[in-house]
Parts: sequence; structure tokens; C-alpha cells
Amino acid sequence: QVQLVESGGGLVQPGGSLRLSCAASGSISGINIMGWYRQTPGKERDVVATITGLGAFTRRSYADSVKGRFIISRNNAMNTVFLEMSNLEPDDTAVYYCSLKRGVISYWGQGTQVTVSS
Repeated sequence: QVQLVESGGGLVQPGGSLRLSCAASGSISGINIMGWYRQTPGKERDVVATITGLGAFTRRSYADSVKGRFIISRNNAMNTVFLEMSNLEPDDTAVYYCSLKRGVISYWGQGTQVTVSS
């Protein structure tokens, strides 16, 4: 049983910044892939960024559309994942979901709305 709770979404102007947080609880030990996905109405849920591994073996990946603008990170206990978003664009508007994956099993948060508009 894993619970994920996102926070930090809201309304921001183009060029602004926002920091999303995802707190994980439950059975989260082991090697997990944590990440952020986003979805807009009528479209599929797409990956934004993922993070996995330990210490010097930590590996991050980013969608091309956010590379250089977004940064994914974890706390030391690896039970919280962050998404620092900078230079936001209107196309970044979406519901952002936190995920945790262990092999075939995936867990999802409830989502947090990010709206980029002037």
C-alpha cells in the first residue's frame, strides 16, 4: 500500500516559477522509479521527468519539452520528490501527477493543477 500526495500547484504567469512536491508513504522501500506526469483534457498522460537509483548512481530523465527548465529531485529519505519548474510556458498548463513504480506496479497521486496564463 502506497499513498502519494501532491502539492504546490496553482496559477502562475508565463516566465514564472513553481515548485511541486509529492510526499510518499507506505511500503516504499526498495528501488523505485519516481516521477512526474502531466495530462490535459483529451490527451494522454505523458511523462515529464523521472528519477531513480541511489547516490552517485542517481539517474534523471526529462521530456524534451521541459529539459533545461524543470529539475526533478528527492529528499535524503527518498520519500518526497520535487519538481522545480522555471520559465513556465502556457503549454505547460496541465494536471501534474506524481508516480511511483516498482516493476509492474504503479501508484499515482490525485494530481495538482498547474495553470500558466497572463
